[in-house]
Amino acid sequence: MFNFFKKNKKEEVAVENESEILRKANIRLGLESVGKVEAIEMAGRLLVESGYVEEEYIQAMKEREEVVTTYIGMGVAIPHGIGEAKKNIKKSGIVVLQFPNGIQFDDEKAYLVIGIAGIGDEHIKILSNIAVVLEDEEITKELYTTGDKDKIYKLFASAV
Repeated sequence: MFNFFKKNKKEEVAVENESEILRKANIRLGLESVGKVEAIEMAGRLLVESGYVEEEYIQAMKEREEVVTTYIGMGVAIPHGIGEAKKNIKKSGIVVLQFPNGIQFDDEKAYLVIGIAGIGDEHIKILSNIAVVLEDEEITKELYTTGDKDKIYKLFASAV
């Protein structure tokens, strides 16, 4: 995660490389509450704008939600496309949307909406790595309202 280069040929300085799967620009904090479908569209739009997926993937994310909820518990939803949507993925990536006042996902409230796209079976690895990060309920609840984008980035970028 770090690249080393010479500075003045005497000092070595570490420079953090941004993750390709999660970019800091793809973490949005303090968003106003919206409907579930709009939140999924926001996550999908960010995946498109970041070059992870094609436009059609957004519809697949919404269709997936109609089949079974992507709410996984503890205030977190992980919308993603499945099946045929795989052909619309250009490269694996995730986006993190924070809604401090929550969004209704059926009978539950999600504070974090993590949109994912994984090439091949990478989505399974991404999902399991996200689940490991979210195992600590205290940390997860902190993420609902933190204004520290770096905190979210460090937690998720190290996991994916």
